[in-house]
Amino acid sequence: MTRPRHTALSVLGLSGLLLLTGCFGPPSPSPTSSSAAPSASPTTSATPSTTATGTATATPTSPPSTSAAPTTAAAPPPSSAPAGPPPTQEPQPTQEPQPTGLPEQTGPLTIYYVAVDDNGVSGPRIGCGDSLVATTTGPVRFTDQVRPSVETLLANKKRDVGMSGLINVLYQSSLTYLGGELNGSTISIWLSGQFMLGGVCDIPRAKAQLEYTAMAASGATSALVYVNGRPIDEVLSLK
Repeated sequence: MTRPRHTALSVLGLSGLLLLTGCFGPPSPSPTSSSAAPSASPTTSATPSTTATGTATATPTSPPSTSAAPTTAAAPPPSSAPAGPPPTQEPQPTQEPQPTGLPEQTGPLTIYYVAVDDNGVSGPRIGCGDSLVATTTGPVRFTDQVRPSVETLLANKKRDVGMSGLINVLYQSSLTYLGGELNGSTISIWLSGQFMLGGVCDIPRAKAQLEYTAMAASGATSALVYVNGRPIDEVLSLK
């Protein structure tokens, strides 16, 4: 009894196997596309060429320009320059050359002229009964007051001093101031040129005008006048 049962089961199993074989059939060969897959792997292996292309694109010529960028950045931008102008220095006052110890001053000059026949009433008595009278100019800038005072006197080429009644006996003379020197209370001045006077009484008048004008400018109490290197008394004695 047992053997026939096993035989029946075997028959059923064989039948089922045959049935399954009839439904699915033998395994079909691998599709051509599947066989192309191995060839795709070489293509995949060709990816390094793509990678090489990527490497080529990964190293374009832009890196040199990128490396040049620091050079451009290293140069100071225009905005780094100072925005404002450099500080200006305080302007220094300009002054004319000054002799040592003589600061520049501004003030009137004192010029002496003659009051004829005044007999010392209006000022110091001189010569033929005349007087010396001090007059003043407008403000003048100077360092050595003697020079502008004597030069102002010598530059006056008019005999009458306005409507004052005073006269200038040096108006016809051609004299030039050369220099002066103060020694203690005595002022010495040097002139060059020639006197042109109107008579004997003009000699003390001319001398007094020069001496008193120089003394007033220097603050001295006596004066020595030299003309062409000679004392004024010697020069005027020939007149």
